[in-house]
Amino acid sequence: MADTEIVDDRLKGRLEARAEGEVLGHIQYFVLDEPQPALVPVHTVVEPAHEGQGIAGSLARELYAIAAREGFAVAPLCPYVVRWAAKHPDEAPAASAELLDAAKAAVEADPAKW
Repeated sequence: MADTEIVDDRLKGRLEARAEGEVLGHIQYFVLDEPQPALVPVHTVVEPAHEGQGIAGSLARELYAIAAREGFAVAPLCPYVVRWAAKHPDEAPAASAELLDAAKAAVEADPAKW
């Protein structure tokens, strides 16, 4: 994974792991404004040929790092990111119940976010 770069495409809501022009995996997310600014990851996908190489974990780690640098919380709805965060509480601060409820309500109001 040394030659892999992680690129945040905020307009598309995708955090992508790329190598040699190929997308190896991504986290799909959206930005929530209320009750506080948050990144809401909804899906993590790693291409089958690249599974088991730590790509999903690297994406999750970078998502939390971006959020920390920008002053955002993370409200994970993606099952993978929820599990990753539980294993890395020092890197992944827990989201409040209010924030998670707001993220779920945003998806219910606009299913295209999912």
